[in-house]
Amino acid sequence: MFILLWGCISVEKEIGRVTHYFSSIGVAAIKLNDSLKVGDKIRIKGATTDFEQTIESMQIDKTSITGAKPGDEIGIKVKEKVRGNDAVYKIE
Repeated sequence: MFILLWGCISVEKEIGRVTHYFSSIGVAAIKLNDSLKVGDKIRIKGATTDFEQTIESMQIDKTSITGAKPGDEIGIKVKEKVRGNDAVYKIE
């Protein structure tokens, strides 16, 4: 997906899907089909969800990590509510 922002082209690539949202702590579980690292900018989009944020931290099984690979299921703190099956895009 290509998006034109202020005269620049931004590329979004789907890198995973939300599998669960832990509302009490504001954390999304995401199953990845591509790599992701701390500092990457993502967009989460679904039927009623659409926002962007930068990855500040992520975990696998309650252990902090700096990067994840395809097949990993990670947890990230999100600034808005997400829903199962929302798509996660990396913005490049």
